[in-house]
Amino acid sequence: MHNRPSVSKACVFLFAASASLASVVHAADSKLDDVLKRGHLIVGTGSTNAPWHFQGADGKLQGFDIDIGRVVAKGLFNDPSKIEFVVQSSDARIPNLLTDKVDMSCQFITVTASRAQQVAFTLPYYREGVGLLLPGNSKYKEIEDLQTAGDDVTVAVLQNVYAEELVHQALPKAKVDQYDSVDLMYQAVNSGRADAAATDQSSVKYLMVQNPGRYRSPAYAWSPQTYACAVKRGDQDWLNFVNTALHEAMTGVEFPTYKASFKQWFGVDLPEPAIGFPVEFK
Repeated sequence: MHNRPSVSKACVFLFAASASLASVVHAADSKLDDVLKRGHLIVGTGSTNAPWHFQGADGKLQGFDIDIGRVVAKGLFNDPSKIEFVVQSSDARIPNLLTDKVDMSCQFITVTASRAQQVAFTLPYYREGVGLLLPGNSKYKEIEDLQTAGDDVTVAVLQNVYAEELVHQALPKAKVDQYDSVDLMYQAVNSGRADAAATDQSSVKYLMVQNPGRYRSPAYAWSPQTYACAVKRGDQDWLNFVNTALHEAMTGVEFPTYKASFKQWFGVDLPEPAIGFPVEFK
């Protein structure tokens, strides 16, 4: 009897070989390889929203999103300057990824399940929420003081259909004044027409950094949402690399860079990552 492989075994072998070859081809087609060959990273972002992405006095982009993009560039080339920023509108964040105009979008993108059907989200790099901006000399100190004051408190907020509902989640009895622009909202606080302004906590932190002593904020925020960068779906190698770069910025070897950026834009000193058992598994 001849010890020849059966037809079924031969088919299994050919299938496995084909799958292995397809895997190699897929890996070779990764955005990671394309970016490394090109020699610089292309990141889609904005230019008008401090402290996330805005033009400085020298005309160059700066902000927390910009710093996050540079973290990834450094991971790729050991040089954070090897990066090209494509300024895009908010509604172009996903289309520019899908058409390969950018390698990744980093533009304070709120993670949602519906968006995750269109793009692959990276690890989150910030958790946003609504905070309260008060004058530095406000008689109200913490959220409990504002809640106790009830309808004696007036809160300024940017006009939208959810404005009153949003404020009343934290201050159920407060009066709510809506304004057409952020500047008018802050003017209401500065002039005493409003006791507080309700806005993104990141904006509250940034204003306090830019105006030391002029403002204060209760140690309370609500209505959380997650910010992450986004990449095109279907390229696990590229997603894994970006996640590795972000993970090590927030927990490992690049933490000093992330910490310095967080302090610069939000005025917060982050605690050092714990040494020992990885916090991800707790």
